[in-house]
Amino acid sequence: MAPPVPSARLGLSRSLVANQMLLAAATLLGVIVSMLVDQVTDPPLFFAGAALLFACAIFAVLLPWERLPRWWAALLPIIDVLAVACMRESAPLAGLGLLWTFPALWIGTVFGLRGVIAMSAAVTVVMIHQSISVELHRFTASTLVLPFVVAALSSIAHFTARRAKAQRELLEKQSAELRRAVDRARRQEDLVTEVLDAVDFGVTRITAAGEFAVTNTAHARLLNTTDALGREIEVFAADGATSIAAEATPLARARAGEVFEGELVWYGAPGEDRRALSVTARRLPAAENGEENGVVVSRDVTVEEQARRAREDLVASVSHELRTPLTSIIGYLELALDDPSIAPGTRERLSVAERNASRLLELVADILAMSATSREGVGVELELRSTDISAVVRAAIESIAPRAADHGVQIDSSEVVQVRAVVDARRVRQIVDNLLSNAIKYIPRGGSVAVAVQQDVHSVSIVVSDDGPGISTTEQGRLFERFFRGDAVRKSSAHGSGLGLAISRDLARAHGGEVSVRTAPGEGATFTVRLPRNPREGE
Repeated sequence: MAPPVPSARLGLSRSLVANQMLLAAATLLGVIVSMLVDQVTDPPLFFAGAALLFACAIFAVLLPWERLPRWWAALLPIIDVLAVACMRESAPLAGLGLLWTFPALWIGTVFGLRGVIAMSAAVTVVMIHQSISVELHRFTASTLVLPFVVAALSSIAHFTARRAKAQRELLEKQSAELRRAVDRARRQEDLVTEVLDAVDFGVTRITAAGEFAVTNTAHARLLNTTDALGREIEVFAADGATSIAAEATPLARARAGEVFEGELVWYGAPGEDRRALSVTARRLPAAENGEENGVVVSRDVTVEEQARRAREDLVASVSHELRTPLTSIIGYLELALDDPSIAPGTRERLSVAERNASRLLELVADILAMSATSREGVGVELELRSTDISAVVRAAIESIAPRAADHGVQIDSSEVVQVRAVVDARRVRQIVDNLLSNAIKYIPRGGSVAVAVQQDVHSVSIVVSDDGPGISTTEQGRLFERFFRGDAVRKSSAHGSGLGLAISRDLARAHGGEVSVRTAPGEGATFTVRLPRNPREGE
C-alpha cells in the first residue's frame, strides 16, 4: 500500500482523534449507567478497562500521528478491543460489547479488508472465550450475532472509505487539471496581452454593458481624447472639417452597440498636430450567458491620408493646368477643320489629332471629377434646385446622339416621363452622360440603349439599359472601383479611364442616392440611379 500523502495523514490523525473521543464519551456513559443499576461484578477490572479507554483518548489527542509510522495507528484500536473486553467481562449484563463498533468502524476505514478480518476474528475469539470462561456470559445468539454485526459495520466502513478515497482522488485529479488549465489560460492571456501591446493598432473589447474589458497600449494612445495640458481634443469627420459630438464618436457608437467598418475620423482641429484613425467595430459571438460583446479596432492612418490628399491635390492641380491648353488646342483644331481649303490628307490627320485631344480632355475632366469626390464628398458642392429630370436626361441623349449614330446604336427614350426633383442638374447630367457614354462605347454596332425615368413617393430613378455583352459575375463586384476596367474592355478598341462609374456613384451618394447594376453575361446591363425627390427632407 502506498504511503499516504500529507493531506491523507492529517485526515488519518483527525479521524483517529474523533473516533477515540466518541468512544471515550460512550464509555463514560456506560460507566455511569452500569454503576447506577449495579451491574458491575468486578469493579477493579471494570475501572481498569475504562481507564485504559480514557488513556487511549488522551494519547490520540497528544501524539503527533502525522509524523509516526502508519502502523502505530493500529495500536489504539487493539487496546480498545482489549479494554472493552475487560469491561464486558466485569459487567456481563451491561451490554458494553457494543463499544467494539467504534474501533471496528475505524479499523475498517483505515486498514481495509485485512483490518475487517482481524477485527472480526478478535471479537469472535473474545466472545467465545468469555461465553466459556465466564458463567454469566452464556452461549447465546448474541455470541455470534454481535461479531457479525461488528464485522458488517467494519465492512461498510471499509467500502465507504474506498468510495470516498476514489472520489477524493478523482477530485484531486480534477483539481490538478483545473489548476493546469488555469495556468495555461493565464499564460495564454499573458501572451495575448504581450502580442496586443506589441502591435501598433488599438484593440479593445466592449462588454454588453458598454464597459471596456480588454484594452491594449496602442488603443489608449490612439484614442486618447485629452492633450498634454488636459484639454479635450476635438474629433472631426472624414472630411477633417466637420466636428463630431462626443456621443457620435466611433468609440461612443461602438459602446452603444453600433457596428461599422473603417470609420475615418480626425483627432485634433485643422492646423494642429492631428491624427487620422480608421476605426472598425464588430460584434463577437454570444457568450454562454447570452451576452454579446464587441471589439473595436483602431489604426493610425495619418500618413496614408496625408499622402493620399497630397497625391489628389497634385493630380487635381496638374489636371487643371492641362485642361486650359487642351481646350485651346481643340478649339484651334476645330477652326482648322472648318477651313474648306485644306487638303484631304491634312484634314484626316487633323481629325485624328482632334479626336485624341478630345479624349485627353475627357480623361482630364474625369480626373478632376474624381478629385472632387474622393474625400468622402468634400469638394462636391451641390446646387440643389427643383429640376425637371426628364429635361436633363433628354439633353444628355441629344448631346450624345451623333456619337451613337456613328456607332450604329439606337437610343430609345420613350419611357422618359416628366418628373421633378430637388437635385444639382449639372451633377445629374454628368451621371447620365457617364452611363450613356459607357453604354454606347461598349455594346456592338447595331445595338440599342433604352433610357427611362421613373418615380415613386420619395425618389426618382434614371434607368439606362443596353443589350450588350453584359458583365461577368467576377467583375461585377469591382465595377465601381476607380480605374477598374474589365478584361473584355481592355482587350477591345474602346478607350476609357475606368473612372466614370466611380464618379457617378460618388455624385449620386452626394445627393443621398445610389447607383446599382443588374447584369449577366450575354444579357446586357441595366444601371439604375436612384435619387431622393428632396434631399433636404432627410435633414
